[in-house]
Amino acid sequence: MKQLLLLGLVCLSVGLRAQSQHPNVLISVQNSPNETSIAINPKNTQELIAGANLNNQYTSLDGGRTWTWRTLTSPYSVWGDPCVVADTTGAFYYFHLSNPGASSLAFPFIDRLLVQRTGAAAQPFSYRSYFALNPPKQQDKEWVAVDRKTNALYATWTEFDNYGSLSSRDSTRILFSRSLDQAQTWSTPQRISFYGGDAVDEDETVEGAVPAVGPNGEIYSAWAGPRGIVFNRSLDKGQTWLPRERTIVSQPGGWDYAVPGIYRANGLPVTAADASPGPHRGNVYVNWTDQRNGPTDTDVWLARSTDGGQTWSTPIRVNNDPAGRHQFFTWMTVDQKTGYLWFVFYDRRNYADNRTDVYGARSTDGGLTFQNFRLSQSPFVPNESAFFGDYSNITAYNNVVRPVWTRMDNTQASVWTALIDVTVLAAKGPGALPDLTLQTYPNPATHTLNLALDLPSAAPARIELLTPTGRHVRTALQQNLTAGHQQLSLPVRDLAAGVYLLEVTIGDNILHRKVTVVH
Repeated sequence: MKQLLLLGLVCLSVGLRAQSQHPNVLISVQNSPNETSIAINPKNTQELIAGANLNNQYTSLDGGRTWTWRTLTSPYSVWGDPCVVADTTGAFYYFHLSNPGASSLAFPFIDRLLVQRTGAAAQPFSYRSYFALNPPKQQDKEWVAVDRKTNALYATWTEFDNYGSLSSRDSTRILFSRSLDQAQTWSTPQRISFYGGDAVDEDETVEGAVPAVGPNGEIYSAWAGPRGIVFNRSLDKGQTWLPRERTIVSQPGGWDYAVPGIYRANGLPVTAADASPGPHRGNVYVNWTDQRNGPTDTDVWLARSTDGGQTWSTPIRVNNDPAGRHQFFTWMTVDQKTGYLWFVFYDRRNYADNRTDVYGARSTDGGLTFQNFRLSQSPFVPNESAFFGDYSNITAYNNVVRPVWTRMDNTQASVWTALIDVTVLAAKGPGALPDLTLQTYPNPATHTLNLALDLPSAAPARIELLTPTGRHVRTALQQNLTAGHQQLSLPVRDLAAGVYLLEVTIGDNILHRKVTVVH
């Protein structure tokens, strides 16, 4: 087990806020992590547990500021697709695929779904049970929701006749199972998709079923496939479902699409329901991405239902940037204390290349309007030859909001969270310009130091590099800058290795960053 601490940048400021509004925390670089999941204890929001492919597990007992890492084991192997949830007793559950034939990737490849449980965040997980064993069929893309009134666990997933098969004889379907005894036993899997799909694991395959629980124990789930994004529901805690799923919306371009620099990308939907005491209690939401505006413009969308899934709104665009950039791998949650919607997604609105930020969005009015804000302190450039994972995640309770995402620098994957400051967001309306912020990367720098500036208004700017004692080294910039996001570069190849002070003067405000040059 390894303790990982949040290391803050040295920052001195005069005037406006200079530090990142939502401090980033490196959770881990161990064991090639990707495909992240996170859950918060509603009894104690200082306790969080996260997971990442294939068998990584992370625990924080201080609200996400520091983390411990361990690898999970089980009698049947731990084989990715982590899904972490917490119930109202403070117990956490870690669901994952299993591949008993992992050494050869032969049958029984992903032949069942496993769950591990811990009664307290500080304690390690232990194997609890498995379900969905149905040889020779394969089980994939599971997700689980908790009924917060009864602590029942509801799981939905895709069953493949033969994973990756091109044969018309092989198909896929969406299944459901529930546990009423804290994951000790599970009901016999029940098919909830009348229409199946192929087994290729592409657009014509039915995938992405994420369950959600309404205020009276209703269960909702949407997924994607050849009929677009479709929906089913149960009003009796999973005993019966609609005889046929209903289409919410078409998904032009399909759910399996290309994003430059990403090994593979998808727009599989996420379902959430508002069971909070807030004014939008009972609403059901489905969030996804697609390329309906063309292959160079991936967007984040939301459909909302105020009548339990009987009718749905037209798609509402969540990202609020101009058209023509990629936003992808979205996830959404509802804070079941406030009813606010929270989103996390990757975002390239600030660049014309593959540099990628992580953004968040919030809706306080039931999914009618959205406030976008940048989460990552610096962009990264993914490597298309390295697997990036299929999803990120976000959890929220009583205004404690923690996203989790994969970052990739060349082929080095890492897992991050951000300590979202809701007071900053509350002070700004949707679409408001950011506070003055300065971020530097990479730090240490070898050849070039990059600067990311957010300006609330146009202002004259002067950027200087100083020694730690304040002696002038060079002036990097002196010009007027416009409001909004600015990307700047400072060559440092010719500087002697050592520590420097970056001084940025914006109008009447002076910001400092300690930077290191290495060769």
